[in-house]
Amino acid sequence: MKTSRVSFAAALAAGSVLVLSGTAFAHVSVQPAGEAAQGGYATINFKVPNERDNASTNKLEVSFPTDHPLTSAMPQDIPGWTVTVEKTKLDKPLTVHGKQINEAVSKITWTGGTIGPGKFQQFPVSVGKLPENTDKLVFKAIQTYDNNEVVRWIEEPKEGAEEPQNPAPVLALTPAKGDDHHGGDDKSGKQDAHGKDAKGTKDAKDGGHDKAAESSSDTTARALGITGIVVGLGGVAFGVASRRRTS
Repeated sequence: MKTSRVSFAAALAAGSVLVLSGTAFAHVSVQPAGEAAQGGYATINFKVPNERDNASTNKLEVSFPTDHPLTSAMPQDIPGWTVTVEKTKLDKPLTVHGKQINEAVSKITWTGGTIGPGKFQQFPVSVGKLPENTDKLVFKAIQTYDNNEVVRWIEEPKEGAEEPQNPAPVLALTPAKGDDHHGGDDKSGKQDAHGKDAKGTKDAKDGGHDKAAESSSDTTARALGITGIVVGLGGVAFGVASRRRTS
C-alpha cells in the first residue's frame, strides 16, 4: 500500500512537471531562417502557438525595437491573413547604401486568420539592415484570441535571471564574417577591385606564363616529330627505289 502511494505521488509530480513545462515553453518566439548577422539582412519567423483549448488566436501584433530601428521589414503573404506595416519617423536619420532613411518600421499586425487549439503559425518577415552595435533585438508581441483574451509577450528577459512569465521574443545576432557583410574573408588584407588579393593576381599571371611556355614547348615537340616522320618516309622511299634499280 505504501509503495502504491509513493508511485502515485511520483507519477503526479512528473505529470505536473510536464504540464508546467509545456506552458512555460509555449510562448511567442522569433527565430532566424539561417543566420542573422550584424550589419546584414535576414528572414526571421515569429512562431505563435495557440495556448488555449477553447479559443483560437486571430490577431498578432509585433512591435519593432526603437533603440535599434530597422529601415526595412517585408512580411511574407500568408493565406487567410491580412498584414499591416506601420512606420515611424526617426529622430536621427540613418544612412543605408548611401541614402538617408528618415523612417523605420514600428509595428506589424496580422489579422483575419485563425490558429486553432493545439496548432501554431509562423509569420516570416525579411528584415534589415540589422544593427552592428548590439547582439540582440527585442520584439514585443501581443497575441489576441477570438474570445477577446489578450496575452502580452512584452517582458524582456534579463541575463542571469529566471525567464519571465510572458517573455518577449528575442532575436540573437551573430558577428559579421569578414570585413564586409557578405561573408567574404581576406586573409592578406589587400584586395583589388574584384576581391582578389595582389598575391593571387601575381600567381595567376605567373601561371599564365607557365602555361604559355608549356604550350610553346609542346608545339616545338610536335613539329620535330612530324619532321622526323617525313624524313623517315623519305628514307623508306629511297630504299625501295634503290632495290628496284638493282633488280
